[in-house]
Amino acid sequence: MSYYRILGLRQEPFSTSPDPAFFYQSREHTSALYRLRIAIELKRGLSLILGDVGTGKTTLSRRLAQLLRVEPNILMTMVLNPIYDTETQFLADLAERFHIIVENGNNPEPAALAYMNAIEKFLFERCVEEEKTIILLIDESQKMSGPCLEVLRSLLNYETNEYKILQVVLLGQMELLPRISRIKNLWDRIALKYVINPLEESEVKELIGFRLRRAGYVSRYPMFSDKAINAIYNYTQGYPRKITLMCHDALEHLIMSKKEIVDKELVQELIQKDVKPVGV
Repeated sequence: MSYYRILGLRQEPFSTSPDPAFFYQSREHTSALYRLRIAIELKRGLSLILGDVGTGKTTLSRRLAQLLRVEPNILMTMVLNPIYDTETQFLADLAERFHIIVENGNNPEPAALAYMNAIEKFLFERCVEEEKTIILLIDESQKMSGPCLEVLRSLLNYETNEYKILQVVLLGQMELLPRISRIKNLWDRIALKYVINPLEESEVKELIGFRLRRAGYVSRYPMFSDKAINAIYNYTQGYPRKITLMCHDALEHLIMSKKEIVDKELVQELIQKDVKPVGV
């Protein structure tokens, strides 16, 4: 039997998979989502969401996609691993994702220009004539090559007098920031720049409680003591992924130790096991 069923839960509460149903919206995430929705609604073009590893960018992207997909006038695609050998390969993938037919005469392999022309035609037809909102959401965007970032710069040139035709949302690690800042014509096109910071201690408590309730926990008594939460916060520094991993381990050890609550001593035991001596 899975450990969470022993605890009376319906689901795994602390999985690291980016499930929008278990996405705790901290103040940072709520603000980022709100500003992204405004930027997209106003068709401002390029939005950039940055954060360290484990701050919840991928889960944020899934939640944003979940919200947008119910909108009837939105066409959206998500790129989860933007590693391309060439800019032509990137353009070919975009054309396939948006089901764009590329005309290239008798040449079996369309060139970059043929893809750009076909994508431009598609964007103007769908966005201007049909009044659709076209969204390209790219996660892990720090993996994008320089030529692919240049492709995005070119695509963002397509606009009417009132708005950008393509809405691009880039989510990436902080290392992306200096790379984009060196591409001035791309940097100048960023309508929204937002950095997601780790959680505060009060939010760590809220996150743990939220995930347990989502998993089916019903009790008047908390499963984690306040001192345990304080220890988790101090060790993880508020990074959601680290918190999730530690809480998962804590519940497993809760069962093995036959305790009724995750206390400070249990968390400290986990921390000691996680910290490796120098040279090991």
